[in-house]
Amino acid sequence: MQGKHLLRGLVSATLAVGMTTAMAAPTPAVPTAAAASVYSQPPKEILDVMRASPPPSPSLSPTRDKLMLVTMQDYPSIAKVATPFLRLAGVRIEPGNRSQHDTPGGYGIPPCVSAIDLVQVADGKQTAVKLPADACPRRPVWSADGQRFAFENITNEAVELWIGDAKTGAVRRLPGVRLNQMFGDQMQWMPDQKTLLVKQVSARTGPPVAPPGSDGPGIQESLGEKGQSSTYENRDTLRNRHDEELFNYYGTSQLALVDAATGKITPVGKPGLYEELSVAPDGRHVVVTEIRPPYSYVTTFDRFPKQIDLWDLAQRPAKDANPIVRQIAALPLADRVPNRGVPTGPRNFTWRPTDAATLVWAEALDGGDPKVQAAERDKLMLLKAPFTGTPVEITRTEQRYAGLSWSEQPGVAMLSDYDVNRKWRRTWQLNVDDAKNSRRLIWDMSVDEKYSNPGSPVHRRLANGYSVIRVDGDSIFLSGAGSSPDGDRPFLDKFDLKTQKGERLFRSGKTSYEQFIGFAGKDTSRLLTWYQSAEETPNAFVRTLGAATTAETGEPGYASTSVALTRLTDPVPQVREIKKRLVKYKRADGLELSFTLYTPPGYKEGTRLPTILNAYPLDYADASKAGQTTGSQATFTRLRQYRLLLLSGYAIIDSAAFPIVGDPRKAYDTYTEQLVANAKAAVDEAVRLGVTDPNRVGVTGHSHGALMTANLLAHSDLFRAGAATSGSYNKSLTPFGFQNERRSVWEAPDVYTKASTFFYADKLKTPLLIVHGADDANPGTTPLQSTKLYEAIRGNGGVTRLVMLPHEPHWYAARESNEQLVYEMLRWFDKYVKNAPATAVSADASAK
Repeated sequence: MQGKHLLRGLVSATLAVGMTTAMAAPTPAVPTAAAASVYSQPPKEILDVMRASPPPSPSLSPTRDKLMLVTMQDYPSIAKVATPFLRLAGVRIEPGNRSQHDTPGGYGIPPCVSAIDLVQVADGKQTAVKLPADACPRRPVWSADGQRFAFENITNEAVELWIGDAKTGAVRRLPGVRLNQMFGDQMQWMPDQKTLLVKQVSARTGPPVAPPGSDGPGIQESLGEKGQSSTYENRDTLRNRHDEELFNYYGTSQLALVDAATGKITPVGKPGLYEELSVAPDGRHVVVTEIRPPYSYVTTFDRFPKQIDLWDLAQRPAKDANPIVRQIAALPLADRVPNRGVPTGPRNFTWRPTDAATLVWAEALDGGDPKVQAAERDKLMLLKAPFTGTPVEITRTEQRYAGLSWSEQPGVAMLSDYDVNRKWRRTWQLNVDDAKNSRRLIWDMSVDEKYSNPGSPVHRRLANGYSVIRVDGDSIFLSGAGSSPDGDRPFLDKFDLKTQKGERLFRSGKTSYEQFIGFAGKDTSRLLTWYQSAEETPNAFVRTLGAATTAETGEPGYASTSVALTRLTDPVPQVREIKKRLVKYKRADGLELSFTLYTPPGYKEGTRLPTILNAYPLDYADASKAGQTTGSQATFTRLRQYRLLLLSGYAIIDSAAFPIVGDPRKAYDTYTEQLVANAKAAVDEAVRLGVTDPNRVGVTGHSHGALMTANLLAHSDLFRAGAATSGSYNKSLTPFGFQNERRSVWEAPDVYTKASTFFYADKLKTPLLIVHGADDANPGTTPLQSTKLYEAIRGNGGVTRLVMLPHEPHWYAARESNEQLVYEMLRWFDKYVKNAPATAVSADASAK
């Protein structure tokens, strides 16, 4: 059928919908003012669930006597998402208030906090924090003494700084503070916990204005040197001289110290393009990273030249001068950093928490290139106050430095390195003060190892605000997801560093999902946990550890009693009628896989249902790790996007394991074959269970999952329709690698072609819904990817529909956009899956 193009205006953008086939009338939408606008809505039973308040998330105070419950806004309005912004070297900044319009990489507008409640751990007494009217607060940040919390509040004119009293819940604005969010690090508590270091908006005059036609040409030049930079959306990098002027204007900040009690503002240094700020435990010295020209039109600001200086806040320099005591580094433009590599020169600065002012950083020994053969890749350097001496080398790592976690005891630190080629991580116990550079290997394993993952060290906050690994004698505590063949069961262990033996203190039950939040109080005999199940709303519990009793836990080694601290209720009890279960099965080659199977309210066993499969392919170097089960069927069920179709009678094959297994240097040689094998195994198992109707199966995925969706329609006959959101369908547009593929398109042209659905558009005859955010800045998934795939399918006579969501980034933010998405998915799958005419199925499926 001849294509139709529907263009509907909204503010200054459009909602573009292209169709190549006539569609049945949509399911009736709830009659509201919004429904009469350019956006469509799903049925009321779905809207009611989408608009319900989400559960809060817990934040334990550093003193462990108060629990903060923070409820986030699920969806901002399209009016907020459509707020004008500037694209300046990878930052999307709203010029009216200097707030970041988007998170790095285009992953959505940071959500507003809708409610804050303070709960006393001792008795459960709860105090609601009265937020300002029409507020858009960001997540609060505790002071280390637990007496206050600070948060940013976004208004139309400014990013304000607010302080909250942890005892009363009272909050107040600190007048005269206008934060600049351009490069982050705009607000942090100083070690005295009475003062905050902030980045203030410094400009008092208007921004530079370019008369029409005065932009001039945008010029780039390469003089023969190789350099494989990541793929960025061109409109988010600088383009011309005027963009550079805007970058300077909006990026310039005035550093200042703000007294949390009085609100007194003390400027520090002169205005500049300050990026990272790292304050020493003494509260006096600060590592300041300042961006310097010349800028690049190829990369984002994080690769621009940097001046890294050490400041002394006790100095009182002359006006328009900075209190610099030492230059640490002058880093050049890093626009040719190798893929999966690091820039040369000092990086990853950290202060030693238990010293007044001891600075540590890493430097590459291999040019930052993982392809270079090198016995040692990084070295760690240390420099102590008064910073007049020569930096001392602490140690070297054979693979890329991956972090140094300090403990509360000076002689205990955890050093990690990472092998990008093997996806392998090692962790040592290191004594930084040992001149012999002695260290002891603690963990040595694949980053994909889930079942034997020891977890992460439990930290606590020192009085100076620094987070350190908590130590109890010779032991530390480890908290982890507890992945197992039966799903995730979070745990808490006590781990002896000398014997390297662990003692299990707590593990979540099999029918619930309970996570360790922190210790409740000063000792370690009581735990604060976040408990939930498929039927029970998440709530905080206090657990008291006791003698192990196998009868109580069903397992040997630990026991505890618990008391509810909070009693939050279920905002959408109708969702509890949905059932889910963990399903394990094997791929044709014997690889063990799993998915979570959801069935709709009122489902009767043995009834075959229309089914939607959702997955996201992951790359594995080791087949034994690819089949490990993750996730839990015992979590509190929440419905978003495709899962909302459960309320319309669909079954959902969710989080289906889709491993791409092989040597990272050539795993994508068999990418499409493994995709089809993964999908067939999952669908066949759901059919075998008697839940899925093999004639009525759809598939959906986001980002790399969207490419999976399109490729499954092009290379298999398992599905009746697909819905792909924010995908990348022509990999030649990301020519220097994608996902775990390291080769360039010139080195492996056949691999790029075979992985790209665009080149198979003439064979794609299964209906495909394509959705994309019109302002997607995620590298590789520019809106052009979806536009060109739609045009290719349309031109070859395929059945497709393109929905461009105006103002949306890679993950869709606005309430109206998400309602449109669910409406589109339901409309599409109702026509082409649920109500599709009968057709022949594969012999394997028929045999089921």
